[in-house]
Amino acid sequence: MQIAPGRRVALNGVEWTVDDVHGQLGRLVLVDDDGRAETRSFRWLINHADLRLLPAVESGRPPPVARQPRTLADLTKDQLERARLRAAHVLEAETGFREGHPARALPGEPRPAYDPDRTTLTQRRYAKAAEMEAMPRPEAVRCGLQHLSYRTLVRLSGLVGDSLLLACADGRWTRRRGGHRTITKEIREAIFAVKAECGPRARLSQGAKHRLMHQYMRERFPTFPTEKIPSRWTLAAVWNEWFGPGGARPRYGRTAEAAAEAGVSGRMVVHRPGQVLVLDSTPMPVKLRETVFGDAITATLTLALDLYTHGLPAFRLTLQSDTSVDIAMLLRDVMLPLPMRDGWGEDMEWPYAGVPAEVIAEFTGHRVAALPFFAPETVTTDHGGPYKNHDLVEAETEIGCRILPARVLRQTDKFAVERQFLTIQTMLFEHLLGFTGGDVADRGADPERDASLTLAQAEHIIATWIVQIWQNRKLGEYAPSWAPGEDHSPNTLFAAAMEQGGFDLDFPEPSFYYKVLRKHHVKIHPRRGVKILGLWYHHPVFDEPRFQQPSARGGKHAGKWVVRSDRRDRRQVYFQDPADHETWHILRWRGLPHEGEIPAFSDKTADALLTRVRANKIRIHSESELLEHLLGILGSVTPVDQWPSQAKKKAGKKQRVAQAREITRAQAAAADRPAAPAIADESAPAEMPAAWAEHARTIDHAVDADRRRRREEALADVKPVAPATLHEALNRRPMFRLPPPDDSEADTPVQEDDT
Repeated sequence: MQIAPGRRVALNGVEWTVDDVHGQLGRLVLVDDDGRAETRSFRWLINHADLRLLPAVESGRPPPVARQPRTLADLTKDQLERARLRAAHVLEAETGFREGHPARALPGEPRPAYDPDRTTLTQRRYAKAAEMEAMPRPEAVRCGLQHLSYRTLVRLSGLVGDSLLLACADGRWTRRRGGHRTITKEIREAIFAVKAECGPRARLSQGAKHRLMHQYMRERFPTFPTEKIPSRWTLAAVWNEWFGPGGARPRYGRTAEAAAEAGVSGRMVVHRPGQVLVLDSTPMPVKLRETVFGDAITATLTLALDLYTHGLPAFRLTLQSDTSVDIAMLLRDVMLPLPMRDGWGEDMEWPYAGVPAEVIAEFTGHRVAALPFFAPETVTTDHGGPYKNHDLVEAETEIGCRILPARVLRQTDKFAVERQFLTIQTMLFEHLLGFTGGDVADRGADPERDASLTLAQAEHIIATWIVQIWQNRKLGEYAPSWAPGEDHSPNTLFAAAMEQGGFDLDFPEPSFYYKVLRKHHVKIHPRRGVKILGLWYHHPVFDEPRFQQPSARGGKHAGKWVVRSDRRDRRQVYFQDPADHETWHILRWRGLPHEGEIPAFSDKTADALLTRVRANKIRIHSESELLEHLLGILGSVTPVDQWPSQAKKKAGKKQRVAQAREITRAQAAAADRPAAPAIADESAPAEMPAAWAEHARTIDHAVDADRRRRREEALADVKPVAPATLHEALNRRPMFRLPPPDDSEADTPVQEDDT
């Protein structure tokens, strides 16, 4: 006879099911249809006088799934108390004490009928059975003691502890779920057919699914009784048990199923710093003051979060929206050590014991703050425009990291950085003036009036908060799996990772800035230089004979040279010398004046310039002629409404913010460029003005210089004649000679004396 869980037998005409088998003990657990469980030995079952093996029941339902062992946690509080009461009666019959030991005797124990010194075990068992039989029926049923007989006490005698409590618990309390008897083989087939049909369709209600099941049963099984088809509520319960609640939208459910079929639905285990870097941007909920006009503006905060340590190795603040160049520079900041700033004490200096601060300072040339830096291996982003830009993808390839974009509208793929924005808001932004709240309904009376911080001040506050507070803050649920009971912060996790796997002291060179910029494959014109997005750029190095021939490059861009540009500042582009790859030449726009500088302009302004030229059908003979139109766009031709004293009153805020953004982006580009230029004789761009008055004076100087140059070019072939002196003008006629009378002839010649 084969004994296994699920085998059905009949004992004295009562059907039992083998629920569990304890081979090491020689026992098995039998459960009847009412849920009552009994523990018997193999010998008892084999030698039973009326034992009959029952055949397996064929049904449309799937076989029951083997369940895990029962525990006391499966019982409710009331059920556990009743099981303990039954176990107390069993222990009293076995030991004479309800707690099972004389050391834990209750007041009045042992009772005379259960005194172990005066009675035997058999006498105590019979006394307990008589006590249970004499107990009032309602009380015995309530406590479940109506079936506590002598044989039951003998059967439970070998159990102690939790095993005794589980044996005293009624099996009907934790009976196996019988499933839904109405779910036959045909109904199961119909449910799965409806599930497959709902996949490519739009979202359907549960009522529509129920009607589709009726349609399937009517066409596939015409003889199936309609009254035996489960109701809508039974279908809803079965659907929830088999397929889950189904809260995902159909579009994302289909992508998840496709990913599972492709075998890419597994989870990534992050176990070292830099393994996964999560990037995201959000509008900063604090109004700031731009330094050009002093208007209140909204900045964009971009964070880089290390998923292992939950540290913030880098961040960026940009006016209005960010661009792909800002994201590329953010990735470069992750790989660079953060210099110490004014006002930062020794407690904010590099604290990691694996690499001393003196060694880091020797490599970088400055003191380094307590913020980790590393080369990211995988970058996870959302599907925003700057993150999908092909220039950023090329920059990430140049860095050597893999791109793992999050699924569309799946916050769980980058939940850590989403939660980090809320953490910064509650711990820092809510304490700053100009805080706008979570939404419009939570906004203050006038946050723009309260705004007092500039972009530079806000950037300094956030950097100080990250280094001093967040990097040393205790992590709660983000503690590492290898030390769940220990206290860790982002800094301690990074230090522990350094101890376990070491630290690669390698950060990019200053020329790395040029390598992450946008690439252009162009040809070099002998006299004009290179044309980048409609503007011509030139450098004296192009006059050398080696650049008079096409490039030696082959392939798709055969014969072309690579020039890189920063879209934040279109006044110059950058060219890598083919003979010395460490030398980068700064190519200036040919429209720039020879002396002085003009304010910076970005891609947006350059596009507006070229659009204006094409719309007005202006024929441009040289790049210098474009300068007048560019200065007109920047505000050089200023009517009264655009005077510096009237600009704040008359000009639109949108235009002022756009001009402030041009200047701020140029300042960011200048800060990202290497400190020392590649060639010593090249002049560095002038610093941007900090106020609109200075900005207007700079434009006026640029216009005057351009007009002066054009006048000099126009009069280059004309010899200048000096004006007459005052003495010569006075000697042309006597000073004291009276004019002729009215009746005299005006045409009479006058002879002048030598005197």
